[in-house]
Amino acid sequence: MKEFDTSGIVQFVTFSLGTEEFSIDILKVQEIIRPMDITRVPGAPAFIKGVINLRGKVIPVMDLRKRLGMPPKEETRDTRIVVVDAGGKTVGLKVDSVSEVLRLSTDRIEPPPAFENVQDTDCIYGVGKLEDRLIILLDVEKVLSPEERNTLDGVFQTQ
Repeated sequence: MKEFDTSGIVQFVTFSLGTEEFSIDILKVQEIIRPMDITRVPGAPAFIKGVINLRGKVIPVMDLRKRLGMPPKEETRDTRIVVVDAGGKTVGLKVDSVSEVLRLSTDRIEPPPAFENVQDTDCIYGVGKLEDRLIILLDVEKVLSPEERNTLDGVFQTQ
């Protein structure tokens, strides 16, 4: 399991994709913004929506639904882009909505279940247990594989 700070409490930004709740470590979140015009980039991986210009910095935006193999959904007024540091790359993650900052004790975090023949689950490092909720904990460092990071470097030539 991922290492946490020694206090035993970790803070996460919680967001939804459909009916599922996900969280990422708050220390990886730079900001949360409303969707803006996204410029498509030819040759980008299918799960990359394109790029945005955020205060003069060009940032790729990933459709997290597509990246995790979920069906597409139209944007709503709740749709957000969570700007994160993913393995040294600034990336926007398009999510259905952002709900809360959650403080979770490390003893309420379980390792993810193991599934045979399931790909792209390396970015899930745990499941947070609350009274009536289970929250999938994503490791933004692994949302992009090293090969995908290299592809982004080649396509966008940013950072």
